[in-house]
Amino acid sequence: MELLLIGAGNMGSAMLKGFSKFNVTVVEKSGTRAKELKEQFDGVEVLNEIPNVSGKVVVLAVKPQTLPLLEIEGNAEAVVSILAGTPIAKLKEKIDARYYIRAMPNIAALNLKSVTSVVGDIEFKEQALEILSTIGKAIWLNSEKELDIATGLGGSAPAWLAIVAEALADGAVNLGLPRDKAQEYLGALFEGVGSVLEDTHPATFKDIVTSPGGTTAAGLYTLEEKAVRSAFIKAMESCYSRAKDLS
Repeated sequence: MELLLIGAGNMGSAMLKGFSKFNVTVVEKSGTRAKELKEQFDGVEVLNEIPNVSGKVVVLAVKPQTLPLLEIEGNAEAVVSILAGTPIAKLKEKIDARYYIRAMPNIAALNLKSVTSVVGDIEFKEQALEILSTIGKAIWLNSEKELDIATGLGGSAPAWLAIVAEALADGAVNLGLPRDKAQEYLGALFEGVGSVLEDTHPATFKDIVTSPGGTTAAGLYTLEEKAVRSAFIKAMESCYSRAKDLS
């Protein structure tokens, strides 16, 4: 499979790390950035102009507002776009291709741990998941509406979880735990809980951890009193609403 990656900013370069198994060409207009990419990814061809895309799988990783400015010739085998708020209908207006895929990775792609939402032509599902699984876990969805909803879970929730992590650390520091120790707990904490939640329902997990009259129960009481769950549910609603506006 021959990939043409257009755009190599933070997310594009993160994806490039995972694309080592493929034949990849990168398009990057910035001369300085192109030089950095050549040094970082030995053997990867970096161009400053978009070549004819015929027969290639085009991975779009530019900013959404850049799409109308791209000059693209040829008929691609497929387009895999990570452009936020850009529906497949808009991609079809700009690029001729046999198949179209929309994907929404998250910032954890930097460590090849992304949870990536994927939707599009079912005929290209297997290849799309193969490509996007190189940067973490790829989840196939049934519609662009589902992708807009999942944007909250996969794309935006990492920022919300970062707030949770910061608040937990601040709470521990306030009680007297050194900042470096509090920080050391967080990465392992999230990784461990995440691994359990892969095959355990959140409610079941919560009940396992919560002993009657214990410390966890006391903390949960305070969280419920402050309507934390309601706040997260409303955050999901706000995220979905904005995703629809952008589309």
